Parts: sequence; structure tokens; C-alpha cells
Amino acid sequence: MAMALNAAPVTEYDPVAGRQVIQKAFPTVTTVVPREDNRAIQELYAGDELKGYAYQSLDFIQTPAYSGKPLNIVVVLDTDGKIVSSRVIEHHEPILLVGIPESKLHDFTDQYVGLAADQRVTVGGTTSEHKVAVDGLSGATVTVMVVNEVIMKSAHRVGAELGLVQSLSDDRPPAASVQTDSFQEKGWQALTDEGSVRQLKLTRGQADDAFKGTDAEGIDTTPPKQRGKPLIDLYIAYLDVPTIGRNLLGESQFQWLTSELKEGEHAIAVMANGEYSFKGSGYVRGGIFDRIQIRQFGDTFNFRDLDFYRLSDVYAEGMPDFKEMAIFIIRQQYKFDPGSEWTLELTVKRQTGPLDSEFQVFPLTYQLPDQYYTRPEPVMTEEDMLADQPMWVQMWHQREFQIVVLGIGIGVLLFILFFQDWLVQKPRMLRWIRHAFLTYTLFFIGWYALGQLSIVNVLTFVNSLISGFSWETFLIDPMLFVLWAVVAGIILLWGRAVYCGWLCPFGALQELLNEIARKLRVPQYSVPFAWHERLWAIKYIILLVLFGVSLDSMATAERLAEVEPFKTAITLKFDRSWPFVTYAVLLLVVNLFTRKAFCRYLCPLGAALALPTKLRVFDWLKRRKECGNPCRLCDHECEVQAIHPDGHINYMECHYCLDCQMTYFDDHKCPPLIVKRRGKRRGHNAPGHPEEIPVVQVT
Repeated sequence: MAMALNAAPVTEYDPVAGRQVIQKAFPTVTTVVPREDNRAIQELYAGDELKGYAYQSLDFIQTPAYSGKPLNIVVVLDTDGKIVSSRVIEHHEPILLVGIPESKLHDFTDQYVGLAADQRVTVGGTTSEHKVAVDGLSGATVTVMVVNEVIMKSAHRVGAELGLVQSLSDDRPPAASVQTDSFQEKGWQALTDEGSVRQLKLTRGQADDAFKGTDAEGIDTTPPKQRGKPLIDLYIAYLDVPTIGRNLLGESQFQWLTSELKEGEHAIAVMANGEYSFKGSGYVRGGIFDRIQIRQFGDTFNFRDLDFYRLSDVYAEGMPDFKEMAIFIIRQQYKFDPGSEWTLELTVKRQTGPLDSEFQVFPLTYQLPDQYYTRPEPVMTEEDMLADQPMWVQMWHQREFQIVVLGIGIGVLLFILFFQDWLVQKPRMLRWIRHAFLTYTLFFIGWYALGQLSIVNVLTFVNSLISGFSWETFLIDPMLFVLWAVVAGIILLWGRAVYCGWLCPFGALQELLNEIARKLRVPQYSVPFAWHERLWAIKYIILLVLFGVSLDSMATAERLAEVEPFKTAITLKFDRSWPFVTYAVLLLVVNLFTRKAFCRYLCPLGAALALPTKLRVFDWLKRRKECGNPCRLCDHECEVQAIHPDGHINYMECHYCLDCQMTYFDDHKCPPLIVKRRGKRRGHNAPGHPEEIPVVQVT
């Protein structure tokens, strides 16, 4: 029964949005009818005319996107299997919830209009003979790749189910090659036993039974005593193989046949006894043999008079006499594969009126024995192989360059960390290395590879542990997965300090801007330590609020996570509405006067990473007993104020800039080392000649 256009679809995700997509595609559609065989597919009618089909992707494919949850997309196909419209009606993507306008996502899906359901489509790259490339969406690479997969895979599946395109499982194998260089003498019985000759025996009673329930029931009905009498006893054989063709036709007739065949053509023999003719009495010159046809890979083709040769002489030992025999040529255009199964379909017709008939088809399946053909291994392009892989595998392959460069950067950072005691004794070189690495972090990891970690990643991970963990959710973005894996290892060895000080793109942006401000002699201000110590708590409070909200609504937590300016400053490169840009710029302006104020007091990601920092295995930063009392040089020099007045380093607040270590090894700057150096020079390092350590007062 038809449903009015304003009725809800079968799966009620967003019926209003679905109706809007249908009306945009076909404004004249008045009725939506769920298909009887699959009610998830809607048939679209304008009056009595079928205009196309609509469905929601969630009924057919549930690929998780960046958020770990699947998208839902309404797709409309026309009756030719082409996409008329598509629109994302439900998603949970953080970058789209608050970030990139959804209008840009709709612009992206509009690119699919006019594409065939079985077309190969890639995001980015260039259009070629074998694929169509659509433009990506900056800042949402993972999301649009999932959108592409959902639209095209679901369209192909639905199109194949409707018979509009070839099924994904019907792809042809490489064409087989017939073995023509070997021959064995075999008789009729041997050929039939091995399957080189196949038989279809149809009795009159079987034919009568096939017409039961049709208009032809009762017409030409066989008397009961004759129901077992053969209507037709039909045999078929593939003739291109010498062992089959030469044994059946004889040497001279086989040589004549092979000389007649052009490249890509094949010959079969059809032989039969019985009262029913496979050629048909109505056959005329120039016509088609309408009682037999060949079916392979879902395609069917008939034989014309020019495809027919009489077969009169046969030579196979023990071969019975046949009333009808013929050779039919399968022409090049049908791309026949001799090594794949094919079917000869015999049509039996019964007249039900002057111009009306009923037909029944009786198939005879033929498979050439394995020993008579070879098939090359499938030659698959890299794109073909990737197309069958999960989305996360495709993403890792597509971002191979970024992964390699990130790996090199991580290797350089590990070298710096493991050899820090040597590098800090060369302060000028280390500062150049640090500034160069921060530039790499900002431009490559941040703005190019979009590898900015976020508290949203942490909340998604925690929620996945509660609701059902899936590796695919996290593997779908290789840059973030590698960075999180590295951060996990770094926290165990060094604490959160290394990520915040070296690998965070927004942190790198702040530090580089502050360095420039210092070069320009912009005055710097430090928060009194008593206030500084209390302001630390803000980021932990923000973290707790976000975590609590995420347990109830992840979408709300993602909106509140805009306290992080990462999406604005790094992922979208400030291409957002003015309130978000103003907030990010304000934080950067404050940073010009006091380094990394956001990181120290507001960053929920820093708070989340600081909590497991207490589990670190080593304390790599060296301290002396004089640190804090009487010497306080390092804690006054620490730009993020991670060194307490008593001299100990708070690893939960440290950013691992290594400035304190450069001072620690500098015997012209570190007061205890200065005393030691002077004592050696004057000979006052002997017992009984103590020298007082100078107390450094920094204002």
C-alpha cells in the first residue's frame, strides 16, 4: 500500500530531512512506497510513474566515522542507477558539530550528483578513466572519506539489489585460456563421465508440471502413460579444446572449425533427440534461434543464423545417433570466458491464444573440466586492493607520507630526550634545535597533518571503554593514533611534559609567538606563585566537568570542549566565525606577555595527561641539594613556573623546555658550579677553605 509523501520512512531517523532530500531530487514525487522485498528501500512515484528510489545509509552500512559513531545519509537513485541527491542527516562529528559549517558538508555531498552507483570514487587526487575524484573538505579529511565510503558502498549495494548495477560479488575473474597444445583420444563415455559433454533430459511430464499455475496449464497436456516419454534429450560440449573437439568432430572438421574461429570466438556443439526441436520450426534465415540462449555472469546472448553451422559427421567412439546436431559460434562481443561456469537455457513455449504464449526455461549448466584451461592470477592495481580493505587501512595508506615524516620527527625527539645531558651543555645549538622542532610541530604536525590532540579524543576513548571498544574507531586517523601511542610511551618515561612542550601544535604556536615578543622587547609578567598555584586547579575542574557531561551526552561535551582553541587555531587555521577566532586570538595575545597562560591554567587535555604523569618511571631532570635553598635561579627562570620555591620540579606542570638543565650544567651560570669552578682556580677547594655560595636574588 502506498504511503503519502509526508509519511515517515521505515527507519525513522529524520523523516523531515529525508523528505526534503527526496523533494530536492524529484519535485514531482507524490507517493513513497516501501518495496515489498526490502522495506528499507523507498520507491518514488510521480503519479503512476516510477521516478527512482531513496534509502537511508544506516539501514545498509554502519562504518564508524571520526567520532566512533556511524553517519546516516539519505541517498536518492534514479531508475538508471545514478545518484540524484545525497545528504548527511545525522552525524556526531566534533569538527562539524562546532567548527566547519554543515553547508560545506552539503557542498561536498552535492559532488556525487550524476555519478553511477557502481562508479569508483576517491576523495582527492585526479579523475581518470577508472575513477572519479571529488574535492575533499579541509579540516575534516577523515569524515569526508567515511562519507564517500558510505555513499558509494551503500549505493552500489542498493543498486545491485534493484538490478540497476552489477553486484559487488559478480566481478569477473581474469579470462581463462584454453589448453590447445595437448590431445588425448577419448570416447563418448569418457567425455560424458568427465563432464566435457553435459546432458539435459526433459520429459513431457516435467514440462507439463512447469506450466502448472500458468495460463498454459492444461494445454497440450501429456496423457498419464506418456509422462515419462522424453520431450528432448539434449547434450552440449565446448569444442575449442582439442581433446573434446577433435574426438567429437574428427581431425579435418576440427581443423576447419578452428580456421573459422576469429580471436575471442568460441564454438559449442548442441545435439538432441526427442520431439522438441532446440532450433525451432519457426526459424527463418536472418532470424534468431529463440529456443536456446547462453547465460554467463548474468548476461544472456542468443544465436543468429550466421552463428550456426550444420553438424552432420561425428566421430567419437560410442556416440549415439542424434536427430538434431549443430555448431554455434559465440562471438567476440560477448567476452565469453571458457573457464567460468555458463548455462544453456532451453525455452519451451506453449501457445495460449492467437498472439499469446507462455514460456518456461530449463537450464543446462556447463563447466569445462579444470585440466583443459588455465587462468592467470588476478592483476589488481593498488587502488583495487585498497578498495576492498577497511576504511582505516585506506586511511593509513593515503597518509603514508605524513606517517613517515611524523616517524622521523618522533625519532629526532627521542634522540634529543635520550641525549639531553649532552645537548644541554651546548645551549646555543639546543635552542636552535628546539625552535626548529617547534616550527615542525606547528607547521607539519598541526597545520599540514592536522595532528592536534584534543580532550575530545580522551573522552571518546573513555566512552568507548564504557559502551563498547573498537580499535577501528581510533585507527581511522593514523596521525592521531601514532601520536597517542607515542604520548602513552612518553608519559611512562618522562610524564606529560614532553608532549606539552614539544608535540602540541598550539603549544608550539604560543611558544614561538612568545619568543618573537621577547625579541621585540615586549614586557613579560609572571603570576605570583601563590596565585599561580591556585590557578592550576582551573584546568582540572574543566576536565571534571567535561568528563561528567560526556557520560550523559558526548555531543554536549564536544561543544563545551571548545574551551580548547585547538580546532580554531590549528585544525581550521582560524577559518571560523568571529567569536571562536576572537577567543583564540585573545589567548595568543595574553601569551605575548606571559608564556603559555592557556596551557598552564585552562587546558583540559594538559590536565588529563598530567594525571598519569605520577606513574612515570624516571626523573630525567637533574637537581642539586642547593636548588631552592639557597639558590633559586632556576625557579625564577622557568617560564611556566613549574619549579617550586623549595627547588623541586613539578612534573605535572613542567613543559620540558630543558632551560633548567642548561643552567644546571653551565658553570658560568649555576651558582653551585660557579663556586666549584672558582674554588678549583684559587685552590680553595681544600678542606678548611669553605666558600660561601652566592645567593641569587632575582626581581
